[in-house]
Amino acid sequence: MKKVFTAIVAMMLAVPSFAQYASGGFELDKQNLYYGARMGLSLGMMSGDNDATGMKAGLNLAGIIGLRVSQTSPVFLESGLYYTQRGGKNGDYTMNLKYLEVPIVIKYGVKATDDIALLPFIGPYFSWGIGGKYEYPNPVIDQATGAVLRIETADRSSYDLVNHGDMGLKIGCGAEYDMLYLEVGAQIGIANIADGNGSIHSNAIFANFGINF
Repeated sequence: MKKVFTAIVAMMLAVPSFAQYASGGFELDKQNLYYGARMGLSLGMMSGDNDATGMKAGLNLAGIIGLRVSQTSPVFLESGLYYTQRGGKNGDYTMNLKYLEVPIVIKYGVKATDDIALLPFIGPYFSWGIGGKYEYPNPVIDQATGAVLRIETADRSSYDLVNHGDMGLKIGCGAEYDMLYLEVGAQIGIANIADGNGSIHSNAIFANFGINF
């Protein structure tokens, strides 16, 4: 985790500052290039044969960069590098998945007030698993009587069950006030990440807070 956070901060510092394009609000007519940081909550769930539809809370950390792609309309292309935790629950069974993720989303800016801009967005994301585990109940049996003494939690690598690569669709809406940014949205897994037969898709809803420069 510490190495991932250090890498994100280093990437952000390597990008030149374009703060002069924004002041007391998201100036849609002037903003050409921006970058920023994100932190937030991800609520993961899984669909398919795994059926871990219970939500698994996780963390999002990111450094992002965006570029205006139209001279006549407030249309922006945004990408970045995210560290995100997803997965799901099914009763006492929990899947923990950790990814490095690169989204490529299109945003359209709408000036809600003089100080607030709304930015709905949509686009694909591409993820690569860097860790995770599958936790499940493991009964401890008395060898003499066969009685269950207690239930412990055991785990195994999540990649015994799922593939590293994932991709899907990211959709949501952001709001910017001055340099502060808030977004909510959903991730819909398109790739089948099951390792072997069957079908497993990783999905999530998220809320991120951050700052744009």
